[in-house]
Amino acid sequence: MSDTHFGFEQVDEAQKARRVRGVFDSVAGKYDLMNDLMSLGLHRVWKAYAVAAANLRAGDQVLDIAAGTGDLARAFARKVGAKGLVVHTDINEAMLRRGRDRLIDEGLSLPTVLCDAESLPFAGGRFDVLSVAFGLRNMTHKDKALAEMNRVLKQGGRLLVLEFSRIAAPLSKAYDWYSFNVLPRIGEWVAGDGESYRYLAESIRVHPDQAELKTMMKAAGFGHVDVHNMSAGVAALHVGIKC
Repeated sequence: MSDTHFGFEQVDEAQKARRVRGVFDSVAGKYDLMNDLMSLGLHRVWKAYAVAAANLRAGDQVLDIAAGTGDLARAFARKVGAKGLVVHTDINEAMLRRGRDRLIDEGLSLPTVLCDAESLPFAGGRFDVLSVAFGLRNMTHKDKALAEMNRVLKQGGRLLVLEFSRIAAPLSKAYDWYSFNVLPRIGEWVAGDGESYRYLAESIRVHPDQAELKTMMKAAGFGHVDVHNMSAGVAALHVGIKC
């Protein structure tokens, strides 16, 4: 069995999915509040930019992977209208249930599927647009997941990967101090789980940076990939076109 990253720790690949599931089981109830606190609300701006970049049209078919509490799925559903389709998926049942309940509370009944991005239960060439927001870095085999995303997209379809990335060098020391000193304390105070937020900070550091992720997406079959840095590189949106 090969090893992989779980934050800064090396673990067996078979353990990573279980431990990541434990993290999100723990934080699901406070996930949205914590997103607002730890990003100072910026995650809403980043997601709005991703929705605009998706350039959705009425009738489009969309797959939202690692959709969690449903922020993007909700916005996509409004864009594609009654003739379109947005499928809300996640590997974590607690997050998926929370997202489904939020969507229903807002009058949206979307197909909700518990599934692994490394083995998607959809036919090839099914979707016009696929999104994964702040989920790719938690996947064990990112190359396999990206290949699966490419498989289920139509020719010319678009993949949007919104993820924490590599911040501009002059800000890195301050960002590291915030991530490893402030963020776990907020997690402990608000969600009762500082260690899960320490893992999330570590997972950002071992995730591929902007250039490496672009290379990985091209290797997975995306002929053209644009990179949009946001907030000095704290987050980046990669938009890949299936060739």
